[in-house]
Amino acid sequence: MRTETTRDGPGALLSNGHMGNLSSSRFSSLLASKDRDFLLSPTGSQVKVCDIEGKVVGLLFGANWYAPCRRFTEVLVCIYEELRSKVPGFEIVYVSSDEDLSAFETYYAQMPWLAIPFSDLETKKALTKKFDVEGIPRLVILLPNGCNKDEATVDDGVELIYRYGVEAYPFSKERLEQLKREDREKHENQTLINLLTNHNRDYVLGPPQADIKQVPVASLVGKTIGLYFSAQWCQPCLNFTPKLISVYHKIRRTVSEAGNGEDFEIVLVSSDRDQACFDSYFSGMPWLALPFGDPEIKRLVRHFDVQGIPTLVILGPDGKTITRNGRNLINLYQENAYPFTDSRVELLEKQLEEEAKDYPRLVCHEGHHHHLNLVSDGNGGGPFICCECEEQGSSWAYQCLECGYEVHPKCVRAPSS
Repeated sequence: MRTETTRDGPGALLSNGHMGNLSSSRFSSLLASKDRDFLLSPTGSQVKVCDIEGKVVGLLFGANWYAPCRRFTEVLVCIYEELRSKVPGFEIVYVSSDEDLSAFETYYAQMPWLAIPFSDLETKKALTKKFDVEGIPRLVILLPNGCNKDEATVDDGVELIYRYGVEAYPFSKERLEQLKREDREKHENQTLINLLTNHNRDYVLGPPQADIKQVPVASLVGKTIGLYFSAQWCQPCLNFTPKLISVYHKIRRTVSEAGNGEDFEIVLVSSDRDQACFDSYFSGMPWLALPFGDPEIKRLVRHFDVQGIPTLVILGPDGKTITRNGRNLINLYQENAYPFTDSRVELLEKQLEEEAKDYPRLVCHEGHHHHLNLVSDGNGGGPFICCECEEQGSSWAYQCLECGYEVHPKCVRAPSS
């Protein structure tokens, strides 16, 4: 067992040069109980709740059984360790939704921070209620120098960590406003060249089947570009990629036949874990790619706030972002989604509304034992994952009002008689 590391005492100095002035009574009322004034450490020893006074504290709501929690934890561990090495005034407390003690211990063994004891169900319930936790993972940031609730609590820690990483610290209103200003400036000045090149590379990889191994990024300027964030280890990516390949060929054929100077291209932005997996995955694709492990990949993930894959970001001929929802548009409209502009989507939505007038209100589907009701964004529908094809959907869907089962209208199959 590791020996317990020394934790910083009360009144830790924050990165803005001020001493934390949040009283320990706030942390005690939140994190302690009448029978317990301590938190668990990764070594299994106890750390007094008062020892985290004056720190920026993140409350991590999660569970071992939910894959998005495990993925976020991997990211957060790196952020936590980097911040702790530079700024001692930061701490995280795990609030478990694990199903049993064994699951809690297995999951917590991967974490370098503190935790509410698994047995303290009342404190965990109280925290979940107080911060309106309806989904996990959730990271609530408690700031030590806030004068009121809005200034003392940041609710969207998961999004901030994914988007900004260590740069989000100390999560103050001023820091977050500064980051948002910088984001706006980057998007306003966005071009294909400054997105896809750096001082060491001005090209992307050519299609695996082509003789050209390197394609200058400058040659892509003026085209509609899809940035495809994907990886071989991701099953939804493996499901979506064949559909995207088919749509890609159809769009390319359509714009070529139109002869109006338009063109469409896709660039793979891979999060594969090694070169062999990247090579294997890319070998079946007809488009371009950033080299495996290129430093621009992490920057693009942050720039476009990619929180899950597959994601298809569409850039217009001027290099500006048209939409980050290319995957959903492909699922809804296939090749007809091109060129993915607002005006095009508005037209397609109107056409879909007309088609929906002829949809039956109630259907039987061979993949489900309950009747399915037709729903839309305006009457109980919304973004969903189709239980039949496991792809994203929105707008119209057939939904089971008893258990939430939901499918695309095109995926409904009548039961065989």
